[in-house]
Parts: sequence; C-alpha cells; structure tokens
Amino acid sequence: MRNHSNVTEFLIMGFSEFPELQLPLFTLFLLLYLMAVLGNIIVICIVYADRHLHAPMYFFLANLSLLDICSLMVTVPKLLSVLLKKTNTVPFSECIAQMYCYLVCLEVEYLLLAAMAYDRYVAICNPLHYPVIMNKRLCALLAGASWVTGCLEILPHTISISQFSFCDSNVINHFFCEIIALLKLSCTDTSLIQIFTFGISVLTIFTPFFLTLTSYVFIIYTILKISSKEGKSKAFSTCSSHLTVILLSYGTIIGVYLQPESGNTVKSNKLPTAMYIVTLPLLNPLIYSLRSKELKVALKKAINGKSII
Repeated sequence: MRNHSNVTEFLIMGFSEFPELQLPLFTLFLLLYLMAVLGNIIVICIVYADRHLHAPMYFFLANLSLLDICSLMVTVPKLLSVLLKKTNTVPFSECIAQMYCYLVCLEVEYLLLAAMAYDRYVAICNPLHYPVIMNKRLCALLAGASWVTGCLEILPHTISISQFSFCDSNVINHFFCEIIALLKLSCTDTSLIQIFTFGISVLTIFTPFFLTLTSYVFIIYTILKISSKEGKSKAFSTCSSHLTVILLSYGTIIGVYLQPESGNTVKSNKLPTAMYIVTLPLLNPLIYSLRSKELKVALKKAINGKSII
C-alpha cells in the first residue's frame, strides 16, 4: 500500500535535469516574456486609442492580447523563479489555483479564436450585412461568453482534483502545476477524473475547433466562387493572419498534449510546453502586425509620435 499524506505544498522540479542550462534558460525565457508582454500591451493600447481600429476584428484581437498577458503571468513568473532558486515550493491551494487559471486561459483562447472565425465568416460570406450582424452588442456578448464559459467550465474539474489525496511524493516534475504532472502524484483512483479530463479536452479543444473549421469551410467555399484573382487575394488576406494563429495554436497544443502516452511524457513535455506558453503570445501580435495594414499604419504613427486618434 502507498503512504497517504495531507500534502500542504508541492516541490516544483523545473529543469533540474539540466543544471548547466539554468541561467541561459532563465535569460531566454525572461527576454521572451518581456517581449511578449510588451507586444501585447502595445496592441491593446493602439486598438483602444485608434478609432480606425474600433472594429470587431481588432476588438477580439485586443481580447486575445489581454488573454495572452494573463496566460504569461500565470505560468512564466513561476518558471523564472524555478530557474533561479534551488528550492521551489508552492502551497497546495496556490498550486490548484495556478492549474485552474492555466486551463481557463487555454479554454478562453480557443473560444476567442472561434469567435474571430465567425467574425471573418460574416465579413467574407455576408459583407453587406456585416455592420448590422457584428454590432458592438454581439461582439461584447461573444467575448464575454468566451471568458465566462472558460471560467465556469474548468471549475468543477478543478474542485474534483483539489479533493484528491496525494501519496509518496509531493515533487512535481514540471515547471508549474500542470494537470498531468499533478494527477501522477495522486493516490486517489483517477479513472473517473481521466474520463472527465477527456470530456473537458473535447469541449476545450475540439468544440471550438469544430466551430472554427465550419466557419472556414464556408469562407473557403465563398472565396473559391470569387471570379477575379484580385478579389480572391483580398478576401484571403482578411483572414490569413487569423488562420496562421489558429494553425500555430492548435498545432502546438496537439503536439504537446496529444502525443502517445509514455512513462517520460511529463519530462519530455516540459521544454515544448515552456516554448508554447512563452512564444505563442509573442508571435500573435507580430503576426497580426505584419498582416494587418491598419494595425501597421497605427504602429507607424505611434512610433513617429503622430496622433492616432
């Protein structure tokens, strides 16, 4: 029988298997973290300040940037702390809270991407009624529903895990309180929670993916019916940046979490997960800045000190 104990804190291992890389990794992730936070803050400020960007597409982009900042602040400070310290303990309640916030950020991200896909669908497939359909009320409703749904959907899952018993060890072989690493420490029968986890994963990833995919099926069908090459190119350019972000988001999360299970899954996932958490929020504002003419113009005005109001 395994020893049961009332765990009051966990020990985060981080990248302890690479002692010689602690300082280089700290420097790398700190720079990426600062750049990602700064980039997303700039996007939010410019979208808020420039009246030409007060459109549904940029409203959702500002929400995505805010979400990226929240996601970074949930995980990266702990990662940086782990890389600097030799002992890295985290209280049980704080660990559960971090896991919850991270899962909420994942859920809200894919819901926002689905809302953005719907916005692109209306813009391309029903352009004449776009201002009427995508009004401020609907945009606020879609964004608000994404945030509220993410918070509520993950809550029962988190409460269940918080009631688990933990055995033998309180050492988490990760750089934050990641759900798979946490479940491996539990001596409670996790068969039911694993089924629940799979159901949550379907709702979190595949439901928004199905909605996003459906929108893009209609978008591609509409674009193919456009006779002129210029019209096709213009229509595709309006959703190319969003499509790029979708491919990066779903591609990386599938690569990190949906690989075949093995005994070293958690260990092998640590570095890819860290890169996913830090680099994706950095790439999002860069992709939209490079692909959006309006955002590039607003950025140039801000850099040159010109008024963007």
